Amino acid sequence: MSAALVLALLPIAVLIALGAWLRHRHFLNEGFWPQAERLGYYLLLPSLFLHSLATAQLDDVPVREMVAVLLLSTVPVAMLFVALRGLLKVDDAAFTSLFQGGIRFNNYVGVSAAAGLFGTHGIALAAVANATIVPTVNILCVLVFARYGSAGRLSLKATLRQLALNPLVLACLIGILLQLLGVGLPAGIGPALKALGQASLPLGLLCVGAALNFAAAGSWLKPVGVSSLAKFVVMPAATLLACHLLGLRGEAAVTAILFQTLPTASSSYIMARQLGGDAPLMAGIIASQTVIAGLALPLVVISLATWL
Repeated sequence: MSAALVLALLPIAVLIALGAWLRHRHFLNEGFWPQAERLGYYLLLPSLFLHSLATAQLDDVPVREMVAVLLLSTVPVAMLFVALRGLLKVDDAAFTSLFQGGIRFNNYVGVSAAAGLFGTHGIALAAVANATIVPTVNILCVLVFARYGSAGRLSLKATLRQLALNPLVLACLIGILLQLLGVGLPAGIGPALKALGQASLPLGLLCVGAALNFAAAGSWLKPVGVSSLAKFVVMPAATLLACHLLGLRGEAAVTAILFQTLPTASSSYIMARQLGGDAPLMAGIIASQTVIAGLALPLVVISLATWL
């Protein structure tokens, strides 16, 4: 199990390092990176979410139990973050990065690891996890940005408008609707969305690496520590408790814990850049959690799996 988890993390670390090197060597014009971030946020990531949710194969999966466990662990931890806002002693933009670092997850690692652990059944379990957590965390993050983003507190109307127009939320909702209706994607559209979605992962990680500012690494220590505590301790512990409360066992329970212990997603950086968060700090949290996850992810998942 541990080897599959580490192998799923390795290409992520390589791509982040490559992005940092490309930026350092000025291999590409400086104007490339903001445009790449915009392309990822408005087109590539929505394509990834829409395609994966619309085409998921959910046979022989305890869908209702998994959905309940994942919601019961995600939402309370998010609420705890907001409740403890005053104790964190960071500015609002930095808080949005802490929040994303604590609740978002890298679904690329999750799908790869679940497939490595449980084969085709793992892919189906990963699809349920994605279908549940992706829209949930995107909605929660948009709400947090509406309150704490650099644009300042938004009115209820403005917040609802931001939710309704957010490309990631829209893509998730459309994908889930197509899944529920059982219509899938048109023959010509599905492969195009899949190709666009596959491009989002390497491009997003290159952008994360390019945004790293190692001169500011000393200021990352506390934010990385807080977000990693939430991600690698609080979130999986809450998931284990939810599994016991709702009777989820076996491979489905292990997959739920796996997804709630994943390092934060590269899309967190793009969201921070587009919605007024602390993007450099977000890049530092992503890079740091990816490295930490090499040890923490196998340790936490294997340890908690023995309690199921």
